[in-house]
Amino acid sequence: MAAAKSLKRRRSRAPRPEMSSMPPRHNHEEYEESEWDDYSDVYCEECGSGDAADELLLCDKCDRGFHLFCLKPILVAVPKGSWFCHSCSEQKKLRRFPLIQTKIIDFFRIQRSSELAFKPSKDNKQKKRKCLVMSKKKRRLLPFNPSEDLERRLQQMASLATALTTTGTEFCNDLTYMLAMAPRSANRAALENGGMQVLSREDTETLKMCKTMMGRGEWPPLMVVFDPKEGFTVEADRFIKDFTIITEYTGDVDYLSNREHDGGDSMMTLLSASDPSKSLVICPDKHGNIARFINGINNHTPEGKKKQNLKCVRYNVDGECRVLLIANRDIPKGERLYYDYNGLEHEYPTHHFV
Repeated sequence: MAAAKSLKRRRSRAPRPEMSSMPPRHNHEEYEESEWDDYSDVYCEECGSGDAADELLLCDKCDRGFHLFCLKPILVAVPKGSWFCHSCSEQKKLRRFPLIQTKIIDFFRIQRSSELAFKPSKDNKQKKRKCLVMSKKKRRLLPFNPSEDLERRLQQMASLATALTTTGTEFCNDLTYMLAMAPRSANRAALENGGMQVLSREDTETLKMCKTMMGRGEWPPLMVVFDPKEGFTVEADRFIKDFTIITEYTGDVDYLSNREHDGGDSMMTLLSASDPSKSLVICPDKHGNIARFINGINNHTPEGKKKQNLKCVRYNVDGECRVLLIANRDIPKGERLYYDYNGLEHEYPTHHFV
């Protein structure tokens, strides 16, 4: 996402028509330069315009054109592999994850043995209050404050399970290292080219506290909803205080050089090394958590910038690179979460974002 320098691929022309549908030609070379190779008359089925030709995506079945930014939800880059429009696709209707506690516990691998599952402990509450006092003085990161109602937490988790299941993503709340991708030994914060903060000892403990709470069912107060324009997106389900840890950005870790021509729209820079061959990105298309559903702002407009309520920060945590999404202001209940995909860079195309 943010600083992942992925090169956008464009499907510039539709597949060549079958030979049986072509008019007879006596000169093969004449055919090669014929009107079959002229796609200047392709237009968008949604807006009717043929402008922004490099943003037109052609369906691999019906050959009709659609602007990336006219699709609902919007596509930021041409998908990797075949793409079919809504009429030609055989996508199943969205099926909500069953609101059954045992199924949710199994899906997120929540600890079963602990009696504290789904019950915030008094010790944690005391630690949170202490951390809140410290944060006012030193601006320390704050742990999220789970919803107190068990049924509401189950609904929050079920909403995320629905989104992950629909997108074919396996839940993982930590960075994953897969074969044929970057090994964990490649994730060395010492290689960073100057754009990373060191997470303090106190903030590291706060991050560990958040992970521990999630492991026993004390979930962040976030709800995943489906919007016809933005796709899956995330809303605050209760008041969230400034400087609260929202989530860690997780997924498969890979070398940027392996993903430069990847059509994925959710890559996040993990390590920006002086040697480009050692730069790393997080790819949440196979494994990930709620972070992949948090949308970006249109940072080309004042209105878009006003929507930003999160910041994306890369940290050195015990020598490894990690990415956290943190509230950069107080967020009221019901407000959608947005952050700037670009950060200090301006390479990611957000000008058509809602």
